[in-house]
Amino acid sequence: QLARIQTDSVVEMLRELYPDLCFEIVAMSTTGDKILDTALSKIGEKSLFTKELENALERNEVDLVVHSLKDLPTSLPPGFTIGAVCKRENPLDAVVFHPKNCGKTLSLLPEKSVVGTSSLRRAAQLKKKFPQLEFRDIRGNLNTRLKKLDEKEDFSAIILAAAGLKRMGWENRIGQLLSPEDCLYAVGQGALAVEVRAKDQEVLDMVSALHDGETVLRCIAERAFMKRLEGGCSVPVAVNTVLKDGQLYLTGAVYSLDGSDSLKETMQTSVNYPQQDEDGPSDDVQHVGITAKNVPGQAQEAAENLGVELACLLLSKGAKHILSVARQLNDAC
Repeated sequence: QLARIQTDSVVEMLRELYPDLCFEIVAMSTTGDKILDTALSKIGEKSLFTKELENALERNEVDLVVHSLKDLPTSLPPGFTIGAVCKRENPLDAVVFHPKNCGKTLSLLPEKSVVGTSSLRRAAQLKKKFPQLEFRDIRGNLNTRLKKLDEKEDFSAIILAAAGLKRMGWENRIGQLLSPEDCLYAVGQGALAVEVRAKDQEVLDMVSALHDGETVLRCIAERAFMKRLEGGCSVPVAVNTVLKDGQLYLTGAVYSLDGSDSLKETMQTSVNYPQQDEDGPSDDVQHVGITAKNVPGQAQEAAENLGVELACLLLSKGAKHILSVARQLNDAC
């Protein structure tokens, strides 16, 4: 349902821009939708929610695919690109409480209360901050997870992305928004991406009108950070980005599975560059899988370099060890 709402919102924007074009929506399900009894971090397939959709794109059965950007790997298969990154919804994580805990916050939950999350990133950060609570895996789409929360007594609360709840019209269920001090968010969280065939210039030009410049630069920095760390959903990597007065600030962190070991740093760069007319063919210029001709190329480069530099800083301080231990432990348990 959320995937459908997200797709409808993108199609709606395209219809407004191109009233003469006809858009047909093709619904599909993916491996990630079907395997619901295993933690995402255990399945180990990076393209869990994307492979089937990309196959349809490759076979020309569809012309564009709408994803949550955080589901897209930082390296796309050859021949594909992200042709649009739409304006980001609130990227923060939200706590939804069992009705009996209405009005509480995580710090007010009784000791040993069980909190559900399918994300190693969320669990690692929150275990450290709230050692009195227990964190347990919960899978399924938003509807399923909320049902599990409301109808059983297994969970006192669950953690979900605020963006998904808002898009579903369930903002009233948010009991607590977790600030970046409590919980840094996932790379690309809250942003929608439109994936297209890299050589399909017509479709690429059409969807590029949906790019939101600020979101593009923030997400390029975040994805470059993740890519350099070789992170995925099997290790806890988290970020926070702010673009203010032409300066892009990126905070990035890596965590051990229990949150006891972590590295966190912030860096900034100027992205205050004018848009220039690119000389010659530039259809191959991608920044971590994103093609955005209408966002200044120098600014995109600066954002990508920022992500790489921050990752290198963390690696120089021992991030590789934290991540490889987290990976091994996750594979073993």
